[in-house]
Amino acid sequence: MTQTDRIDGSDREVRVVATAEEMREMGAELAGLLRPGDLAILSGPLGAGKTTLVQGIADGLKVRGPITSPTFVIARVHPSLSDGPALVHADAYRLGGDLEVDDLDLDASLEDSVTVVEWGEGLVEGLADDRLEIFIDRGESDEAGEARTVRLRGIGARWEGVV
Repeated sequence: MTQTDRIDGSDREVRVVATAEEMREMGAELAGLLRPGDLAILSGPLGAGKTTLVQGIADGLKVRGPITSPTFVIARVHPSLSDGPALVHADAYRLGGDLEVDDLDLDASLEDSVTVVEWGEGLVEGLADDRLEIFIDRGESDEAGEARTVRLRGIGARWEGVV
């Protein structure tokens, strides 16, 4: 990761990630912070690197793969290959509202798993009082590729001082 800064002296952290490999490395680092019951909500434009970040989280959690975009199946459960929590990887892109989120029954496994929802902003915040919000923005393209800016924001007591 090429840059890490606290902004506002608050619970937000901003990182500039230059490559897909760095995005996976950041995901693996985040996995070290995640524990059963955690909800992470990923936001950003198409192609920003949300699934790539989840691949790193999955590697760090040591869960069964492969990790691919769950857009067409909406949600996948990746069981642990060690003694850690399972990863529930969901994609809310095609969901039309709260009722469809309820149909996924994500709260049934929330306590025992790490749940990561792509495109979940405005839809899944009600699943947990505490959550990690991750915003990924694509930057300008250059010779080295396209850098991403990743903003982390912890919501609730669980994330105080963690992010």
